[in-house]
Amino acid sequence: MELQTRQLRYFVAVAEELSFTRAAEKLHIAQQALSAQIKQLEQSLGVALLTRTTRSVTLTAAGAAFLEDASATLTAMDAAAERARSLQRRENERLVLGFGEGAALILTEPILSTFRDRHPGVTIEMRQFNYDDPSAGLNDRSVDVAFVRSPISTDGIDFVHLFSEPLMVALPTDHALADRAAVRASELLCEPLLGAACTDPAWNAYWELDEHRDGTPAPVVSRSTTLLEEYQKVAAGVGIVVTTAAARWVPYPGVTLAPILDAAPNEIMVARHRDTDSALVRSFIDTALRVRDARPDLVARLSEPDFDDRTMPTFIPY
Repeated sequence: MELQTRQLRYFVAVAEELSFTRAAEKLHIAQQALSAQIKQLEQSLGVALLTRTTRSVTLTAAGAAFLEDASATLTAMDAAAERARSLQRRENERLVLGFGEGAALILTEPILSTFRDRHPGVTIEMRQFNYDDPSAGLNDRSVDVAFVRSPISTDGIDFVHLFSEPLMVALPTDHALADRAAVRASELLCEPLLGAACTDPAWNAYWELDEHRDGTPAPVVSRSTTLLEEYQKVAAGVGIVVTTAAARWVPYPGVTLAPILDAAPNEIMVARHRDTDSALVRSFIDTALRVRDARPDLVARLSEPDFDDRTMPTFIPY
């Protein structure tokens, strides 16, 4: 026996109205067609559902029982259809991902790949931000979630730690410290410094090594918005710049890098604004943490790098 959803809806309409005329008007079909569909339904069931007279329509005992179950069936079917449509709407959503220099480095690709596998219908729009916005779009809510570097003093942002990365200093190749395997922050304090074109005081204080200066202002001689701009200025002898270990993967003529032994490592985080919360954003953050935890080999290469290895690592799927 095959029952059509349309026949169930037609029957429920007649049972609720107890009138073929009113039910036909409600369903926007001809009364004759409605009557024919009800008869087909009764024939399929082998049961009389309605008692018809010239003046009234009433439910039989079987019809009353069938009405209860048919109504529940239609309600369940409608709910199932709406859940499917809702899922498709969510899967067809867009996630705007902000990121600064390097994003999450060699964890970026596996995070994005895993997230796409979990949400194949979601479009990921990636937007890069320079040093002038260390929040990577979270400040003005132009992104949903972002890979950012610490510290950021903006209120209302929730940060989740991914990994930490040691600091290095970029020096001109003819600098007195250029042949050193490593340096200390105290050796850099009097050097002309290239700062970031940024208005966030916490960000500037960190990258200008303020924690080592005892309140003395850093001798910032120029400010830049990108790593390559900094490198060009370093190579030209304008000043030195504090950067991270990943900078060794961007070789540049005239620039030498050395680890800063006593500088606090930089923290890379995945972050969202508290006003920009959704199941999709939470899923992205969860994906980032799962990938981080599943790839201790990659995290180790970032947190405890071989400073002499200047080769960009090749992504190996897991």
